[in-house]
Amino acid sequence: MPELPDVEAFRKVFESCALRRVVRRVDVRDAGVLHGVSARGLRDALEGRRFTDLERHGKWLLARTGGGHTLMLHFGMTGRLVCGHPDAAAEPHDRVLFTLGRDRQLRYRDQRKLQGLWLADDSEVARLLARQGPDAMAVDRKEFEAALSSRRGTLKTALTDQSVLAGLGNLLADEILWRAGLRPTGRASDLTEADRRRLYTQMRRTLRSSVTAGCVPPRDSWLTGHRDDPDPHCPRCGSHLRRSRLAGRTTMWCPQCQPEGS
Repeated sequence: MPELPDVEAFRKVFESCALRRVVRRVDVRDAGVLHGVSARGLRDALEGRRFTDLERHGKWLLARTGGGHTLMLHFGMTGRLVCGHPDAAAEPHDRVLFTLGRDRQLRYRDQRKLQGLWLADDSEVARLLARQGPDAMAVDRKEFEAALSSRRGTLKTALTDQSVLAGLGNLLADEILWRAGLRPTGRASDLTEADRRRLYTQMRRTLRSSVTAGCVPPRDSWLTGHRDDPDPHCPRCGSHLRRSRLAGRTTMWCPQCQPEGS
């Protein structure tokens, strides 16, 4: 599932492929990914215009136009952006194609279609983002600590709740908690001030490395690098990693590095 680093990588694809270029044509191959706008409405709003500004908030990508509209993209579990040539054959899961100039085409590709594209004015943008917490890359330590201290659920649930903090998903949450030495099932409200500071520091470090890689990298020195091992061991202490379900998500932790009560 795309998380903040993946969406930041998609932002860079969008920027290099489409930003400030005239949209010559919009081809909607599957209107099932459109929300609140028809295929014709999307074409009428975007063809002949430019994407003038681009930003990311959590897992959302926002592309503003000079016409008062914002194209909002959410990638769900399998969405991505690809930049190619207009003459290249479309892939089966290419849902919407934006042709820019003579030699560039931005493609929204998504197998499962769990989210998609919105065309929004300023009030609709504000409404959709009102359900989001602060962006995990931009949040400062005091805001981060305040958001966590008010939560009654588990740490893993709090970190992946987009209304608390926008951008973290399953892989990032497990990696950050492992680095911070905190068990996913611990209570967010039970963290000490030192715990919250350590958690914030590890979140920032993990995000910086992941954004540079364009994903949550499956490195040998990371917990993420051992999630799919047949017999996973902690890359720090060598203990057998534990795997369970928490709030419907596969969760991994090290019983030695993340002891009970941590």
